[in-house]
Amino acid sequence: MSPEEVTTLTEADQALVAGVLAGQRRALAKSITLIESTREDHQLRAQQVLNALLPKTGNAIRIGISGVPGAGKSTFIEALGMWLIKQGHKLAVLAVDPSSSVSGGSILGDKTRMEQLSMREEAFIRPSPSSGSLGGVAEKTREAMLLCEASGYDVIIVETVGVGQSETTVAGMVDMFCLLQLPNAGDDLQAIKKGIVEIADLVIINKADIDPRAAAVTAAQWKNALGMLRPSSPNWQPPVIALSALHHDGIEKFWEAIEKYRTALVPTGEFAERRRHQAQAWMWSLIDSGLRRAFHANPTVLANLPGIKQAVADARQTPTSAARQLLSAFTNPKVGTTLAQTTPMASGLGT
Repeated sequence: MSPEEVTTLTEADQALVAGVLAGQRRALAKSITLIESTREDHQLRAQQVLNALLPKTGNAIRIGISGVPGAGKSTFIEALGMWLIKQGHKLAVLAVDPSSSVSGGSILGDKTRMEQLSMREEAFIRPSPSSGSLGGVAEKTREAMLLCEASGYDVIIVETVGVGQSETTVAGMVDMFCLLQLPNAGDDLQAIKKGIVEIADLVIINKADIDPRAAAVTAAQWKNALGMLRPSSPNWQPPVIALSALHHDGIEKFWEAIEKYRTALVPTGEFAERRRHQAQAWMWSLIDSGLRRAFHANPTVLANLPGIKQAVADARQTPTSAARQLLSAFTNPKVGTTLAQTTPMASGLGT
């Protein structure tokens, strides 16, 4: 960040930056609220705050946790967090809750599931709504991770919404992507069918205490499934670990796998290269979302959108033709006029 940009920080934002660097939880929470705001002036302030904090980021291990609902993600994270605190770590948990497609609201209840962890000063838990973002994470999760790193948290965990096989976005923002499964979750063929398995760096069979034999069978099936797939890294074969988060049994084995993962990837440069690739992918993702917002705010598009939508609904125009016309209106405002009537469908089609 240049000296000229530093001076644009308001006194309040300078205090916010100082508070985050000092490890103040209130300042960190306010900063995350700022980056999650959709107001344009708040977004400008948020980027200035992030730029000021950027040199202090990148020193944490970033772990993504995904799995089907009921797999025990919150229980596992609390058990892991309490164990990490005893080892001298500071833990930040970014828990993403699904937003209702009807009301748009979120329960944001993950923090209540981590009652013991939420009371520890060494832990910071922030639930955020997915707000329609795909991939099981919130749109601002990446920026929230940077804020937590700048605040001194050396372990960052992103817990996804847990909606099934589509939660692949989180793998593009963390160092290690962990998939939680349950015993009796299907055979090895079923495991291969889950596309999310291809990007998993570690598979955890949780609740192994309920039925140890079933957990052992499931672990063997997952090992077979992973053995049939090409690993995402030539330096790492994803292991399968059976544990019981409820009884804190197997947490040490999990963390040993994390350490082995870093030992395998850091010396080869793959660990750093993965982060560089993720930063570039993040840039393109922001460009895509920015173009989408600009499209919906374009006056020419807004003027013609109702008529074109109605033409598509009445089967007078194909969706492909409508999309092309709206994109033309976006890129060339001179197109203008009533676009919905310019390319009607052939007579009789769609009726």
